[in-house]
Amino acid sequence: MKRSELVLIPSPRIGHLVSSIEMAKILVNQDERLSMTIFIIKLPFDTDIARYTKSLSQSSIPRIKFIEFDQDEASSLKQFSLNLLFESIESHKGKLRDVLVDISNCETSKLVGVIIGMFCCSMLDVINEFEVPSYVFYTSSAAFLGLTFHFQRLVNDFHEDVTKYKDKNSDLAIPTYVNPVPIKVMPGLFFDKEEGKLFLDLARRYRETKGIIVNSFLELESHAVQVLSKDPNIPPVYAIGPVLNLESEVKNESELILKWLGIQPEGSVIFLCFGSSGSFSVKQVKEIAYALENSGHRFLWSLRRPPSEGKLEVPGDYESLEQVLPNGFLKRTAEMGKVIGWAPQVAVLSHSAVGGFVSHCGWNSTLESVWFGVPMATWPIYAEQQVNAFQLVKDLEIAVEIKMDYKKDFGMKTSEILNAELLEERIRCLMDCENEIRKRVKEMQRKSRLALKEGGSSYFSTRSFIDNVVVSTNL
Repeated sequence: MKRSELVLIPSPRIGHLVSSIEMAKILVNQDERLSMTIFIIKLPFDTDIARYTKSLSQSSIPRIKFIEFDQDEASSLKQFSLNLLFESIESHKGKLRDVLVDISNCETSKLVGVIIGMFCCSMLDVINEFEVPSYVFYTSSAAFLGLTFHFQRLVNDFHEDVTKYKDKNSDLAIPTYVNPVPIKVMPGLFFDKEEGKLFLDLARRYRETKGIIVNSFLELESHAVQVLSKDPNIPPVYAIGPVLNLESEVKNESELILKWLGIQPEGSVIFLCFGSSGSFSVKQVKEIAYALENSGHRFLWSLRRPPSEGKLEVPGDYESLEQVLPNGFLKRTAEMGKVIGWAPQVAVLSHSAVGGFVSHCGWNSTLESVWFGVPMATWPIYAEQQVNAFQLVKDLEIAVEIKMDYKKDFGMKTSEILNAELLEERIRCLMDCENEIRKRVKEMQRKSRLALKEGGSSYFSTRSFIDNVVVSTNL
């Protein structure tokens, strides 16, 4: 019997790519009938992707094959945008067609479906030529998926001009959220005529697929998953998470960081990290520094340099921290804290010394925080992070709010500065050992582990997806 072959096309952003590959591992490990080909698109400026894919080429994963493509030419766009992302994906249509032709002609395997990343819907045009089932791997929350479907239906089915909501200080009832959602925490692109159309068109095309795999688990998002599953106009939803890469990247800095954590008391350190694209102005950096120093809590702070003005790049490490921190800060806090550049986030969150996490609320980071039972303080920056923060603070009640509607655009610019007094107060709240949030996070940690075990909700959902793919295509 031929092996069942799935093709996976991750969205070309590092957070999407890593979780997509971990999802692929879960699928092939759960069923030996499956093999996968992963079609990797790289953005011209994203060195994180290049470094990660290099590590993949040096390892062998049973029944998973990687095909990598560099961007043919640098984009003329000067900052990250949906247009740049879609432009990069669109340019690889011909290469995908060649890959699917080769797999279709293979005598030892049968092409049974293609899984696309949440931004890769233009690839459906090519996939449909081969008359095979298509699926989406959705790397944000189930609740946000429902929010996107809700706005898409308002625009396409009810012809509503949703730009009228822009800048309104009111709430909207969204089916996948327990509480009404403030407009101010929704992604601004929803209310932009051009980018809003691009984004909501994705949701429209999700409806064409045979199923949506969501990186979440039933116990975390029971309300959202149930709402999506009951909607006859939405393809079947498979909540198979938390899908995590629990292997930390090894760098020379990692050893020093973990050695420092090793001499700190259990649960005493607050960890500040804002993702691969998170950075702040010098003025905001100083306010964070004052807050940490005045709080008296031990801290580990991943501080990144903003992209250079006019350059298409991701944040990097500072050559000299003294240039951006208050005078004498490093010396005064030498015994209570450590300021670093890049952080081995998984290794840090898993360490017993870490008792709190100030985070941008990216969905991968959120799931990691839950998995390791570390309570969060929410400081979202861009994309859907603000509405993630709302869900964590209001719907799930497993996080402390710093400011849910703090926003920077993809150019990483904002005039808003959160002062040291607010930050200090929120840090103290997060690290309060009597805070009920800590108990709820520990309980959700336990549920996240059970979900992936045989008999758990995510294990069952994964099994259902595999059986749908393999059995239905072999009838």
